[in-house]
Amino acid sequence: MNNGFDQEQPVALKEWAVAVKALTEGKQIIVLRKGGIAEETRDFQLRAPRFYLLPAYEHQRPELLKEPFQDDVRELMAAWQPNATTIEINAVAEAVDDIEIFDQETLRLLEDFHIWTDSFAEERLKWKKTKPLHMLLLRVSKLEQPIVLPMQDHFNGCKSWVNLGNAFEGVEAHPVLSDKEFNERADLIRSKIGR
Repeated sequence: MNNGFDQEQPVALKEWAVAVKALTEGKQIIVLRKGGIAEETRDFQLRAPRFYLLPAYEHQRPELLKEPFQDDVRELMAAWQPNATTIEINAVAEAVDDIEIFDQETLRLLEDFHIWTDSFAEERLKWKKTKPLHMLLLRVSKLEQPIVLPMQDHFNGCKSWVNLGNAFEGVEAHPVLSDKEFNERADLIRSKIGR
């Protein structure tokens, strides 16, 4: 099933490669976003309800992750080729919810649901203090076949969204988690923060 991910102008959310790995392995269903340094709007905005996940390598370091995920980032960084001429996309996501977080107390309630250290998550919250931290609940599907794209200049830089160009024909994707498991986790997260 293609889950409606063939878009006329597909976009991708740039996220740390280690987070994309955790999402596609079903180890987490959220991302925490404040917007990139080069964000056109100066804050994070959900540009599309469905999007591809573009692995990014800038800024990710083992000490910013909880211990179980530190080896993952080391392996990903060791395999990374900064001058690669192509980039591979393996997953698509649907944003089921976009919840704004304004305080450390709420963020602390989410500490068991993401891969980042508590101190790094708090740094994300504090950056651009007047803007909320967006917690996206993502229904992730893994592509049957990866999409390999030529590397383009506009894929680089500290920004959340990139346009991928033309639609991809016949993209097949399958949910990483069953409906039941995803809904249980999403409900647990929402109830934890009183949503």
